[in-house]
Amino acid sequence: MHTWVSLVLCAAVLVAGVYAAVLGLGTGTLPLLVGGLAVLVTVDVVEARRYPVRTPKPVAAALLAVRAALYVGVSFVDGSGLARVLLVLVPFAAYFAFGRTVAVWLAAVCLAVAVVSTPEWYAHAERVSDLVMFAVGLVLAVATAAVAVRERDGRIRLQESHRTVAELSAEAERARVARDLHDDLGHHLTAIVVQLEKAAAFHDREPGTAKAAVLDAERSARRALTEVRESVRSLRSFHLLAALDDLVAGQDDVTLTVSGSPEGHGTGALHALYRAAQEGITNSRRHSGATSIAVAVDLDAEQARLTVADDGRGMGTAEEGFGLLGMRERVALAGGRVDLASTSSGTRLTVTIPAARTW
Repeated sequence: MHTWVSLVLCAAVLVAGVYAAVLGLGTGTLPLLVGGLAVLVTVDVVEARRYPVRTPKPVAAALLAVRAALYVGVSFVDGSGLARVLLVLVPFAAYFAFGRTVAVWLAAVCLAVAVVSTPEWYAHAERVSDLVMFAVGLVLAVATAAVAVRERDGRIRLQESHRTVAELSAEAERARVARDLHDDLGHHLTAIVVQLEKAAAFHDREPGTAKAAVLDAERSARRALTEVRESVRSLRSFHLLAALDDLVAGQDDVTLTVSGSPEGHGTGALHALYRAAQEGITNSRRHSGATSIAVAVDLDAEQARLTVADDGRGMGTAEEGFGLLGMRERVALAGGRVDLASTSSGTRLTVTIPAARTW
């Protein structure tokens, strides 16, 4: 805004100066006037391009001094006498870099300079009128600058807010992707390791069992690849019951019981339950040495509940890893809670998420 206001006033002074020169009014020098105005415009344009948002205070102070000198110089070579109006740009420009207090003080200085440079102004109504109009111009310049600065600062705060939101969204998305990769690949890689260990153990004694274990490991690897590809798709197509059936397929040590209907439960909640089941099964195999894992899902009108219970040796004193942390974060985002009970006779994971409410 600073630039176009300055350009408008410079254009007005130029027109008045050319008019005065054509009519032979005053004692001004038109070439010097044109040159001075050209320098002023150049300074404004260069500053606007170099500092489009906010000019650093040291640079702003130097440019303000240059402008003030040019305003005074242009006033001396202007035959129309209108160039004095350029002095209102001093407090106007100062407001953008130094604020209201400095701008008001500079406006008072400019008015004092105008009064001192107008001989016997008190004895001439025309000169008094000019000074009054100049004072009004200073007030308007400061007020306009105040509005422009508030708008600029508001725009900057809005941009910073948008940038902060974008950064938080990106961080949340990175955390989600990390959880999904851990849940998907961690589960299937654990299953592959178990099947390959089984194949190695039965390789000599029961070749048929070993071959079946290798085939199960291959199926788990293919399923992992498929799920990684599908992880980039929208959750709108997610179906909990089908996903759970696929999860436990081919796993003889896992039983699945489902009651109720997923209707009335949000996609995010259902997906959180699936991930919790995935993580629960993985942890039972990886840490507790369980031989039997029971997965139960109960979907009613009030809440969705998942239970993963095993007959393993429990977690002992082991700390919760990234998988459980990711599960708690995901369930918390869905408005639910995670309860984990672990003893030497087994571990029981319970996830409860309230049903979505509609009014």
